[in-house]
Amino acid sequence: MIRKVLQLLLAHFILTTSALSEAQQPAKVPRIGYLGGVSFSVNSARIEAFRQGLRELGYIDGKSIAIEWRSAEGKPERQRELAAELVRLKVDVIVTDGSGSTRSAKEATNTIPIVMANDNDPIGNGFVASLAHPGGNITGLSRLAPELSGKQLELLKETVPTLSRVAILGTSSVPGNAQALKEVKLAAEALKLKAEYVDVLSSKDFEHAFRAARKGHADGVVVLMPGRVLNPYRREFADVAVKNRLPAIYRNGGDVEAGGLMSYGVHITDLDRRSATYVDKILKGAKPADLPVEQPMKFEFIINLKAAKQIGLTIPPNVLVRADRVIR
Repeated sequence: MIRKVLQLLLAHFILTTSALSEAQQPAKVPRIGYLGGVSFSVNSARIEAFRQGLRELGYIDGKSIAIEWRSAEGKPERQRELAAELVRLKVDVIVTDGSGSTRSAKEATNTIPIVMANDNDPIGNGFVASLAHPGGNITGLSRLAPELSGKQLELLKETVPTLSRVAILGTSSVPGNAQALKEVKLAAEALKLKAEYVDVLSSKDFEHAFRAARKGHADGVVVLMPGRVLNPYRREFADVAVKNRLPAIYRNGGDVEAGGLMSYGVHITDLDRRSATYVDKILKGAKPADLPVEQPMKFEFIINLKAAKQIGLTIPPNVLVRADRVIR
């Protein structure tokens, strides 16, 4: 009898200890890999928007979620290495800041979910089968909005009523450039503007691009260059535009904050904030293949009056009143 009682007590002790041990085990903290193409200091507003999106969903970096931050610092060749590193760390999700980062992550894994914070053409880049049904391990947000080109040229024309020729500055080595160029040329044709394309592959081409624009008697410039070419050198590009006294319209508000004249485009930080919702859904069990790629919902028009003054341009009141933000 004593032996049975002791056995029962021992079994009870083991079960109780085991239960307490399990209760004390900390819950698994999800690990997110963030793969960036340029320095985080350059994209600080986008990073903060992503963090904000996570906070709105109850995730705090370092507490309820752990984020492995990796940046190629403007060196595309490093992206593959960093993507492979995140895969080795066995993160639960990889978030990418652009097409180059997404491509590197795609090459590194076909199993870990990848969330595009923004991409210029997810289908054309081969990342998803369709926006409605991605079909693989990649989903997220697209900044593809064909109507942007027409609106940009319309605003540039209203700002510079004498506008008759425009130089389009793009980067041929970037996927999606050909489609964007086609859309701008169609919009120019509709507005009876003559458009000429100038290829800009790196910051070394900035001066040449504006010389070519002036040689072609351009009255304005449409900037289509991708972030990896323009973002690290925004100030330098704006200075060249001022020196040549050519009004330029950009797609990204950050270019205007750095000294550019005006921008009309997708509210990029809104995409970064919304990318957190994809992370949340995936951590809760959703499959990327079943999560439709979302398109832009917010757009913004920004004018820099200081830049306008530097090139001797007066912004018409009917254009100024339509701006979402004016930098003075």
